[in-house]
Amino acid sequence: MASDFYTVSILPFAGIIIKICRAYTTNQHDFEDYYQEVCLQIWRSKDSFKGQSEWSTWIYRLALNVCLTYLKKQKKNVQHSLQQQFSTEQFSDSHTIEDQAINQLYDAIRQLSATDRGVVLLYLEQKSYAEIAEIIGTNANNIGVRIKRIKQRLNKLLNIEDA
Repeated sequence: MASDFYTVSILPFAGIIIKICRAYTTNQHDFEDYYQEVCLQIWRSKDSFKGQSEWSTWIYRLALNVCLTYLKKQKKNVQHSLQQQFSTEQFSDSHTIEDQAINQLYDAIRQLSATDRGVVLLYLEQKSYAEIAEIIGTNANNIGVRIKRIKQRLNKLLNIEDA
C-alpha cells in the first residue's frame, strides 16, 4: 500500500520536490536525505490534508517546510556555511553548456534567503502570484515586488546586466 501511495500521490510531484531539495542542498548526500525526508513527511502527514487547497499546493508547502526545518537543524548541528563554493560535479557528471548554466543558476539560488529560494522556485514552476502567496504564507501583493527583487539579486549574482 505504501508503494501505491508513493506512485500515485508523490511521484507525479517528484520534479518539484527534487527542485526544492536541490535548492536547499549543496551535495548529493544531503539532497538524498532531504528528498527522503520530504517523501516521509508527505506520507506521515497525508491524513492531515484537509482539501482546503490543491494537493500540489500542499506538497509544495510541505516540501518547503521540511527543507527549511532541515536547514535550521544543519545550521545548529554543523558549524559550516552553506554559502561555500562547490563544484558542479556534485550533482552531475554532465558537462554540457546547458547543464553548466543550470548549475550556475542553482548556485545563485542557493545564495538567496531560504524564503526567497522557495519563491523563485515556485515562480520558475510558473505558479501564479496567488498560488505562491498561499504556499509561502503571505499575500499576493507582496509576491510581485519580492520576485522583482529576487530577479535583480540573481542578475547581480550571475553577473547579468539589467536589460
